[in-house]
Order: sequence, then structure tokens, then C-alpha cells
Amino acid sequence: MKSSLFFTLLLGLLVLVGCASVDTRISRNQTAFDAWPSDVQAKVRQEKVDLGFTPEQVEMALGEPSRIYSRKSEEGEAEIWAYYDLKPKFSIGLGVGSGGYRGAMGGVSTSSQYDRLEDATKIVFEQGEVVALESRIKN
Repeated sequence: MKSSLFFTLLLGLLVLVGCASVDTRISRNQTAFDAWPSDVQAKVRQEKVDLGFTPEQVEMALGEPSRIYSRKSEEGEAEIWAYYDLKPKFSIGLGVGSGGYRGAMGGVSTSSQYDRLEDATKIVFEQGEVVALESRIKN
């Protein structure tokens, strides 16, 4: 009984976390969103980014980046936002343990797996706007 309640609560939490969607981000920043051109609004609603977007528009479309870093070259300085391809992984295992007169068995695990060496998406900003987009193609 307790394990099914725990699993139901865990599933509900995962659904709520998944609901932190583009619609939520838009509603939190409705005034700024309404001031943007209609083509920018359409791309943000589709969770897409394009050249010329501002950091605010990118964050509304994709959420907070997984990592932010800078690049300095002869051409100038750039800020790079990296988004990892986070995919939840579920596993169910069987374990047995005992201590004294009591025993226990079972287990459920959830985690997000990603490869820190390869970002799924990189967005390059120069002077406050997107100048380059990089996306990993499925292997």
C-alpha cells in the first residue's frame, strides 16, 4: 500500500516538473512576450530559437540553460548557453536485506542521464543577440 502511494506521488511530481513548460514561462513574462513580433512569438511557442534572438527570448523558449560559459577570440567575446539533452531514466531493481528480525526487498530509481562532454544545443550570443546555433544530430 505504502509503495503504491509513493510511486503515485513520484509520478505526480514528475508530471508537475514536466509542466514547467513554455506556456508557464510565457505567462510569467506575458508583457515582454506580447511586445515581440509575431514571428518571434510563434517560434518561442514552438520552443525554437533563431538568429537575432535576445537572451530573454531564448530563455522563454528553452528555459534556463544547463551551463553558461564565455569564449574570447580575435573576433571578440561571446557568451555560450549550453542545453543538455536530459532524458529521465527509470530502473526497477530487486534487492534483499535483513537486520535482526526484519527484512526488506524492492526498489525504484529515477535519474537524469546526460553526457557533460557533449551538449545537445549550444547558443552563441554576441552583443546581446544570438549569432550562432549548434544542435547535435541524433547518432
